[in-house]
Amino acid sequence: MIEIDGAQGEGGGQILRTSLTLSVCLGMPVRIKNIRAGRRKPGLLRQHLACLRAAKAISGAEVSGEQLGAAEITFAPGEVCPGSYHFPIGSAGSTSLVFQTVLLPLLLTDGISELHFEGGTHNKKAPSFDFIAQTYLPLLARMGGCVDVALDGYGFYPAGGGSWHARIQPLSQWSPLVLTERGELLEREAVATSAHIPAHVAERELARVRKQCQWPSERLHQRQVKSQGPGNVLSLRLQSQQLTEVFDSMAEQGTSAERVADRAIRQMQRYIHAGVAVGEHLADQLILPLVLGAGGSFTTLKPSLHLLTNIEVVRQLTGATIDLRQEGEDRWRVLVEKL
Repeated sequence: MIEIDGAQGEGGGQILRTSLTLSVCLGMPVRIKNIRAGRRKPGLLRQHLACLRAAKAISGAEVSGEQLGAAEITFAPGEVCPGSYHFPIGSAGSTSLVFQTVLLPLLLTDGISELHFEGGTHNKKAPSFDFIAQTYLPLLARMGGCVDVALDGYGFYPAGGGSWHARIQPLSQWSPLVLTERGELLEREAVATSAHIPAHVAERELARVRKQCQWPSERLHQRQVKSQGPGNVLSLRLQSQQLTEVFDSMAEQGTSAERVADRAIRQMQRYIHAGVAVGEHLADQLILPLVLGAGGSFTTLKPSLHLLTNIEVVRQLTGATIDLRQEGEDRWRVLVEKL
């Protein structure tokens, strides 16, 4: 049983999720200690417990420490079984992170899986449903993974209550992914999505984008949706020849619409100015499919502590060769060899 220290690097929940995914895919028992030791509330929260239970459900794993607040768990997976699964978080925690925990193991089975998620769909510090659908899954498809998703209802923090479903086809063959240039910019748009809040909030976010980015009105879209509780997210979307990047900024109580817009604009402008293919958050999420698949490479921004921690955990569990090479002030190349 391999032991992983959850306090290393950025000390967050990604260490748990990466360890669970690799454990299930490789049939490798793991012990994870000091879970989320770098967070204000360490241990398993509901969304992390949901990831653990989802990994257990698809693999028939033997688990210890399966409780809220647990700082240490052991996880010994069995055989992964495709099928129909329902994963309710029981809070506004991120359903996308639960999805990514079980996605790769189910892709590597010999049958179709139907997944239904309930909880948060647009969360701070987690990939939104839009990011999963428009950025992550199209690239996974280029690597060989066929996954269809559909949003049934929005879930914002703190009410949650969102839902969506995914259909995962068994993967026949991996293909390497090389993303060194993003290519010509084809489309750009800003979408302000709101529920149960005054319309002027989204209007001010879009006005800020129009002023700061000089985007024409036809590229700005306001969307009112239904959800259990109030919420608002501004998404800036850049479609290039090689991929679509989504830059989300979630509204928070006490934060002005202009500041919400500025956060998304800063992320997007940094990405544009660096001339890289892959944004900061996508870089984290490409490591696992590249390691478990056919390898590849991509250019990205200066590696975040999140990315560096994820790479180190992958190395510890697999011995994979992952190289980082600096090519400019804010331009790096990541090279991943398949196992």
